[in-house]
Amino acid sequence: MLVGAGLFLGRGGPRDATGRKQFRLRPVRRLVGLLILALAAACGLLGGSLYQFHRLTTDQPVATVQLEQQGERQFMATAQLEGESRPRQYQLRGDQWQIDARVLRWELPALLAGVPPLYRMERLSGRYDDPVAEQAQPRTVYPLGDARTPDLGMLKHRFPNWLPFVDVQFGSGAYMPMFDGARYRVFLDPRGALFVRPDDTATADGLKQRGW
Repeated sequence: MLVGAGLFLGRGGPRDATGRKQFRLRPVRRLVGLLILALAAACGLLGGSLYQFHRLTTDQPVATVQLEQQGERQFMATAQLEGESRPRQYQLRGDQWQIDARVLRWELPALLAGVPPLYRMERLSGRYDDPVAEQAQPRTVYPLGDARTPDLGMLKHRFPNWLPFVDVQFGSGAYMPMFDGARYRVFLDPRGALFVRPDDTATADGLKQRGW
């Protein structure tokens, strides 16, 4: 970036009587400098977007979710995301909770080179069994990622020629019933599919009683 700034903003041309260079617009040099600055800015945006993604190589635990019922169709969800030191708490409404992730899959030739998929947890929400209730009842949804981070899909749309090997048109979600004391563990498989397992015997028994 410093090289680009020097080429774009630097002074050129002969020196005057005081020994200082006289400014002259040199189109080729300015254009090269501008291109370097634009490339550096795009790389910075891409790096910022990829920073929150994590490597995905095996069935990988990505979160735990614990539920405490507070009222009719009202629950406090305590979510611990993998890699974070502190859990987060969210008030959810509905019959089930749902977690969503964005998976970054690579196109050829990066895919043939064995570059593993990346993932980023995106949101946690409550949902209802009945679609009619889903339309009428209050909905709750919370972001799990950093909203300040540039969206990779937006970057690919704006700079398609600079991100030729990135395929971000892939999302995955999973949902499970909410009941008091339920504990779940969330996993992502190597192909980017989210799935949820009960984290203790009581939760497994509660799922069986509810026909899951």
